[in-house]
Amino acid sequence: MAWLTLMAAILSEIIGTTFMAEAARGGGYLGYIVMALALALSYYLLSLSLKAISVGVAYAVWEGLGLVGLTLVGVHLFGETLVAQELIGLALALIGLACVTLGEQDDGEAAA
Repeated sequence: MAWLTLMAAILSEIIGTTFMAEAARGGGYLGYIVMALALALSYYLLSLSLKAISVGVAYAVWEGLGLVGLTLVGVHLFGETLVAQELIGLALALIGLACVTLGEQDDGEAAA
């Protein structure tokens, strides 16, 4: 359940930051309101996930998948482009997240 809560926190972060970008580009105050609510929800859900996931792992996954998700939003919604160096960086971030997450699972097994 903690991982589902963390995924909801990540989705909320992506939504909030997307509305931040939209509002900053002239989308008006409603975008800032949605941003504030979504980001507050994201932090709340992140804090709930910490009951079962270590803070370092949860935060790394939250930020890393948020980064990848926001990059995809930027490309598809805002027409941003990525160069090869950015794609390599995103791939390395995902590999790092996989290693951190697998390490969290190994820690749980070692404690059992």
